Amino acid sequence: MTQRALVSVTELERSSVVANNTMNRERGLTGVNSYARELGVDPLAWLADRPGAPAWLDLCSGEGRALREAAPALPADAVLTAVDLVGPLVPRPAPPALEEVVASVSAWTPTRTYDLITCVHGLHYVGDQLGLLTRAASWLAGDGLLLAHFDPDSIRRADGSAAGRPAVSALRAAGFTYDSRHHLLTLRGGRTVRLPFTYVGADPAAGPNYTGQPAVGSHYA
Repeated sequence: MTQRALVSVTELERSSVVANNTMNRERGLTGVNSYARELGVDPLAWLADRPGAPAWLDLCSGEGRALREAAPALPADAVLTAVDLVGPLVPRPAPPALEEVVASVSAWTPTRTYDLITCVHGLHYVGDQLGLLTRAASWLAGDGLLLAHFDPDSIRRADGSAAGRPAVSALRAAGFTYDSRHHLLTLRGGRTVRLPFTYVGADPAAGPNYTGQPAVGSHYA
């Protein structure tokens, strides 16, 4: 097996596979190309059933279109946070409930918990995918919901061999469920998660994943 050269977070985020990613930029809230379709859950309907002011964090949010569409239908004191490495390509006035954060999801940390956390096809472009999932689990409200697309084939050992199966097993042991048909991880209820993996670097030349688009390989010891 030929071992690929792994890169740091900074190098990864400057790579063409991440910088030129358009996977999630225009996806809306409902309809054919939507969060509701991809997640199997209508985020707006789920948030509307929450008591009080609901809070939604969307990681790798692209243009933030889904959150913009949800804002008018939610209470005025709702909290919608969109985090993306690039953010909206054309700056537009944001609804009062929406905070658009341009930052690396690998470094950003919120100051509150959220009722709903989503990452729609975003983990495919993150180096330490397992690290982000463990951090996001701690950002979730006690009875909140986390939904994230995940490709086990992208999880590799330091030598490049497959580590997807033990990764899924560890995630399930920590409380996640994984739907292999839809490549979807679900976690209900915030918690502290520890996984037996140490991140060692990313491979931006891993090639296309199940979406058909170039994605990142995440390597762990």
